Amino acid sequence: MSIEITDEQQDFLGITNKGKLSAASKRALKWPTDLGKDWFFDYQIEDLKGDLAYEEGVVRRDPSAIIKFEGKYFVWYSRSIGPTQGFGGNIAEDKVFPWDRCDIWYATSYDGITWKEEGLAVERGESGTYDNRSVFTPEVMEHEGMFYLSYQTITGDYTVRIKNEVGLAWSNKPYGPWQKSEEPILKPADNGVWKGETQNRFAVEKKGDFDSHKVHDPCIIPFKGKFYLYYKGEQMGEAITFGGRQIRHGVAIADNPKGPYVKSEYNPISNSGHEICVWKYNDGIASLITTDGPEKNTVQWSPDGINFEIKSVIKGAPHAIGLNRSVNQEVHPTHILRWGLTHKYMNDDYQYIQRFTTWEMTHHTAKGEKIT
Repeated sequence: MSIEITDEQQDFLGITNKGKLSAASKRALKWPTDLGKDWFFDYQIEDLKGDLAYEEGVVRRDPSAIIKFEGKYFVWYSRSIGPTQGFGGNIAEDKVFPWDRCDIWYATSYDGITWKEEGLAVERGESGTYDNRSVFTPEVMEHEGMFYLSYQTITGDYTVRIKNEVGLAWSNKPYGPWQKSEEPILKPADNGVWKGETQNRFAVEKKGDFDSHKVHDPCIIPFKGKFYLYYKGEQMGEAITFGGRQIRHGVAIADNPKGPYVKSEYNPISNSGHEICVWKYNDGIASLITTDGPEKNTVQWSPDGINFEIKSVIKGAPHAIGLNRSVNQEVHPTHILRWGLTHKYMNDDYQYIQRFTTWEMTHHTAKGEKIT
């Protein structure tokens, strides 16, 4: 079948011969032409001052979104003490990941650069509860005078087959105290089947849904009169594909911030991704997809919060972004990304929180070149 190509398309794409098209040129002709450069950005990272500067022996990672209350910025994060032993020792006593044996702490700042660690916000539960091993990777939502923290939870021994869940806490002040949900608000799908009894997370008889092993990185967004809980799913028997790790995102929807949350029948809603980074824009939801999968390093947007289309392919992005939700995110597609928080691996044992800054990319210029 012949493909019609305009002179403008040929000139823009640099196609040599309209009648001799490579597979790449055929794909390029299907790209949308009306996106412009508004969804594209570059970034830099810098260290913070005060209590969130690197501290030997302390893990601070997974910053939440930033909110502003009574003139101060607030952020919540995973915090643990000491090095990681991994899975080779006594799992009942050891710390197998930096995010193992965590509690959720918070810090405040007047300028977003120098931070004061205020203390514990949400701690692990008592023995036998669904969150007694670790609570980590928090995200904050402010709605109608209440503050909600969603986060990952683990109970019991942290084995490679352990199933992570999502908990919730709420308070009428960002300082707390926080009341925790008695049960998880989100659990992995239960339709995967492990193969054998050996602790091998890649051995399965049936993989199950995209989130049959773990539900990670929760983020609740008020949207269209409901509450959309976005999350990362890990599948039992997770594979490596041509995009890397087989990681996808899903959404669960509720009428009330506290739930119950019902997973969308359209899950998964992404082919790629890692940590959840979503924000409202132009009556829809934007999503930054990073790290894993064939569509990694893209910014996507959906009018309904479920069906996402690629808006830009970016050079890369900070890890575990904590968005600055105190800004007017409708100013520009990526305005909410202009500054926020991220984390950095100092080494395998210790991570710390940093600040990122982004800017729009309009041209690629050489050293000393000027655009007039």
